Amino acid sequence: MTNNKTCRDVFSKLYHDIEQHIVGQQSLVQRLLLTLLCDGHLLLEGAPGLAKTRAIKTLASGLEAGFHRIQFTPDLLPADLTGSEIFRPETGSFNFNEGPLFHNVILADEINRAPAKVQSALLEAMEERQITVGAASYPLPTLFMVMATQNPIEQEGTYPLPEAQLDRFLLHVRVDYPDKETSRKILQLVRQEALESLGQETQKTFQKVTQEQVFTARREIMQLHLAEAVEAYIVEIVEATRHPNDYGQQLSSWIRWGASPRGAIAIERAARATAWLAGRDFVTPEDVQEVTPDALRHRILLNYEAEADGITTQQCIEEILINLPAP
Repeated sequence: MTNNKTCRDVFSKLYHDIEQHIVGQQSLVQRLLLTLLCDGHLLLEGAPGLAKTRAIKTLASGLEAGFHRIQFTPDLLPADLTGSEIFRPETGSFNFNEGPLFHNVILADEINRAPAKVQSALLEAMEERQITVGAASYPLPTLFMVMATQNPIEQEGTYPLPEAQLDRFLLHVRVDYPDKETSRKILQLVRQEALESLGQETQKTFQKVTQEQVFTARREIMQLHLAEAVEAYIVEIVEATRHPNDYGQQLSSWIRWGASPRGAIAIERAARATAWLAGRDFVTPEDVQEVTPDALRHRILLNYEAEADGITTQQCIEEILINLPAP
């Protein structure tokens, strides 16, 4: 029990350390930790300047792990991610030079600015945790996360991510504008950081979380108690996206394609991690309800009529949660 508490304390401190640098985004900070604890990938969507990139870099600075930022652009090539084989004249053979994907934490900045050929290079890495170049496959690190950002308002020069790639993201989180009070705190934080960079204040440093502590936390999370009724509730939520006709006329008029099995897996794992961070050893229906929107938002396709009427996947998920009785 002592080890259990100690491990939770480590991540509780990491949460508060990140929160010192990311003001007014408690939900975003929690989602970053959920993704890390669930061994998943994260997609952040929001307008420019909402600290999406900063949040991911701050998380990476709190881990004993390799970090690499990749700025996605229309002229990016698959080899720019995976690496390539280089011919060595002195030996008369090809040697593989590892690309940036061989780091532990990957920040894919503005991921939807790169074309489909580059996105395809990420598919194998995100699912199989390996990359293939030529006839050879190379395993990626055991701790491997892709944390991507995209700006929804910048349509020119962007490419929509394919459904198969979206499905590989554990969570799809929307980041909104801060309120007035939070905006004031942001100004104060930036001013403080400017003083630190000029050497007038002592810079704060993180106590880094080791990779072994991450793996220990993941094991503990998978051992949490999940009641059969809560498990059935998760399955029922996902089933409502696949067969909306059985769950109300309104849903059936909105949804064209439902969530894959990865949707149920994402809800269960994120709910487990939510319960663990809260200090509980069991998962509640409230944990499930909290993570369901971010776990299913990118896994539901609406029909044309719903899109024309301005219906969003968020509304669909809220309708499902309202209509389905929790255990």
